[in-house]
Amino acid sequence: MNVQIHSVRFDADKKLVDFVHQKLDKLTQFGEDIVNAEVYLRLDKDQERENKISEIKLDLPGGPLFSRKQSKTFEEATDGAIDALKKQITKHKQKKRGQ
Repeated sequence: MNVQIHSVRFDADKKLVDFVHQKLDKLTQFGEDIVNAEVYLRLDKDQERENKISEIKLDLPGGPLFSRKQSKTFEEATDGAIDALKKQITKHKQKKRGQ
């Protein structure tokens, strides 16, 4: 799986990038046919408490999957987005089997 991580309005440290890679690697257990993963880590308005946004787009045969979560930390936002993608991958597989 090809992974691209983009940090918008800040520089992501190695620890955060490694965390995102580790979480994405676990997704391959659910969908081994994931081709690409594109992650956008954004800082929203700095005054807000929940200003960390994680957007993840997965390219699979049959169409892309997308999730966006906002939280207090990038780790929480990424966890939420990954959980949502797990559900989407499961539904995607069920649809595929039903064809």
